[in-house]
Amino acid sequence: MEQLLLNIHVDRDKTIDNFIVGKNDECIDAIKNFISSNDHLFIFIWGNKGSGKSHLASAVKNHGIKVIEDIETFTETEQINVFNLYNDQKEKKQKLLITGANPPNYMGLRKDLASRLSWGLVYEIKNLTDNEKVLAIEAYAAEKNIKLSGQVINYCMQHLRRDLHNLIATLDALDEWSLKNKRPITVPLLKELLNLGK
Repeated sequence: MEQLLLNIHVDRDKTIDNFIVGKNDECIDAIKNFISSNDHLFIFIWGNKGSGKSHLASAVKNHGIKVIEDIETFTETEQINVFNLYNDQKEKKQKLLITGANPPNYMGLRKDLASRLSWGLVYEIKNLTDNEKVLAIEAYAAEKNIKLSGQVINYCMQHLRRDLHNLIATLDALDEWSLKNKRPITVPLLKELLNLGK
């Protein structure tokens, strides 16, 4: 099913403004300040898969700021390169945002790199609650003029992966499938779409 959704889904631009904040007010304010001022040159954001790290990284990258994602996946040689890049960015007074799955000191990184990453701002991106995801889906549907019933949303929340990226991709695919088949969005139509991807 995911391949089908990827074939249909076209990513919308990822911006700070269309990020669903949830309980991340302080972090989002810091990222806005990071983008607009030179108060801080480095920021490290971490969180679970589906928390929105990639969305924020893309939004920051759109402002011409250097971004490194998923630092925990880097080999030792790549970590040395990031350490050198960090020092180079600091010397040139250029900004750098790095993302990871955990705080810098809890990912098994080289000690020198973990230390550097802890020098700047460090924020956890907290996952949205299910209620916040429902509100986000409703807002996205309204923005895209998609007529969506509570039954369809409930079905998605009960039977699909509940990370927001997957839910939005499903909604986009469902909207496209609905238009292609000239049928309203219903739970049976959603089930039909999901069965195609199996």
